[in-house]
Amino acid sequence: MTLQKTLDAISIPPNSGEKPTNLLIMLHGWGANYQDLAPLASMFNLPGFAYLFPNAPFEHPQVPGGRAWYALETEEYSGLAESKQLLRDWLLSLPDNTGIPLENTIMTGFSQGGAMTLDIGLTLPLAGLCSLSGYLHASPQKNDRVNFPPVLIVHGTQDPVVPIQAARQAKEKLMAIGVEVKYREFAMGHEIQPPVLPLIQEFITTNSKN
Repeated sequence: MTLQKTLDAISIPPNSGEKPTNLLIMLHGWGANYQDLAPLASMFNLPGFAYLFPNAPFEHPQVPGGRAWYALETEEYSGLAESKQLLRDWLLSLPDNTGIPLENTIMTGFSQGGAMTLDIGLTLPLAGLCSLSGYLHASPQKNDRVNFPPVLIVHGTQDPVVPIQAARQAKEKLMAIGVEVKYREFAMGHEIQPPVLPLIQEFITTNSKN
């Protein structure tokens, strides 16, 4: 696996054409790429929000054009540490590059992207985190230096890829260290169905800073 030195991203400005004051970042899952979630930008009504859809840093081993945040072929999660550092550095560079502070930034991720969102997002002063069909890599630790952002966890009860128990465990572990968690289960598989979108929008609107 060859790690890219930086993250490429699709950037979509606010629908109104105005200068953005807030930022929504969405991380795709294993085997997809930055084009996978980009259509969601047109489905949200979030005035003042710009959107960034980064490409994971590794080529997927089986899917042509697919990307990976780290290897899932083995239990070692090869590349995870490097990918976490790269994502963290990229996020820390965004305020200078976009003019939008981290406090006005919400990060969302699907599946493997949801795991990355929780892993890195909990260590930064972001406005909120959304994990969609995601999971935790390890038990998060209480950090006195950073106030944890609020978290939305959405998962399908019929998910054959990431079992629903992973989401329930994530909720319990996050709440145990004082994270404010909003949790919803839907009768769906490993996917983002239309009823999930209003829930995400409500969470973003509630926690965005103008």
